[in-house]
Amino acid sequence: MCKDCGCTLADHEHHHEHHHEHEHVHHPNPQLNDSKTVEVITKILDANDKEAAHNRAHFEKHGVLAINLMSSPGAGKTTLLEATIDSKQIRLGVIEGDLETNQDADRIKAKGAPAFQIATGQACHLDAFMVHKGLHEMPLDELDVVFVENVGNLVCPASYDVGTHINVVLLSVPEGDDKPAKYPVMFRAADVLIITKCGLLEHFDFDVQHAITEARKLNPKIDVIQVDSKSGEGIDKWVNFLKLKMSMR
Repeated sequence: MCKDCGCTLADHEHHHEHHHEHEHVHHPNPQLNDSKTVEVITKILDANDKEAAHNRAHFEKHGVLAINLMSSPGAGKTTLLEATIDSKQIRLGVIEGDLETNQDADRIKAKGAPAFQIATGQACHLDAFMVHKGLHEMPLDELDVVFVENVGNLVCPASYDVGTHINVVLLSVPEGDDKPAKYPVMFRAADVLIITKCGLLEHFDFDVQHAITEARKLNPKIDVIQVDSKSGEGIDKWVNFLKLKMSMR
């Protein structure tokens, strides 16, 4: 989590100084057994949770379903979103998070959907304050769903509530079926597991059932959808899942 890697402490003043006061940590690798460091981390997380609740209320006011989309880099988040747009059944917008560049937001815009890029710099995840900025760039009254495409990372994003309603984690076939066991925090926090790039199953030693079993050891209620966004396999199940969740709002 970020309390281990220290990225939030390094960038916190830059992103949040206008929202609340905090003690600044000057050394780059703070020790977690230092009481002052623990106090700073607690303040950061508490402030983030309050902002997340505000974000969620804002989405709900506009009748928008908000989804936190998480995965390692290259698992296929943006490609999944492109396929979802191409289905022409969901009016969606995307708040994009990457360390640098506007490439993913440009891809979404090229498909005709609104997107807002957040460059996090050194921070390896989005937080509620960043998402708050992005949601005000979304035409919420014209949308059914807003996706927060989080920074590619199987650790930190799961530990920060950004104000969405559903956590979705992608696991691509080339990554291997061992990731749920290796990154339990991410899969325990997820409401949905999407196994992506299933068209490559014949080329990789990936046991789908093993991945599902390991994920459900951590979270027995996790939903699982298998897709191949390039061919369109499974996209109908994904879109139907979104429609179901939209109808429940």
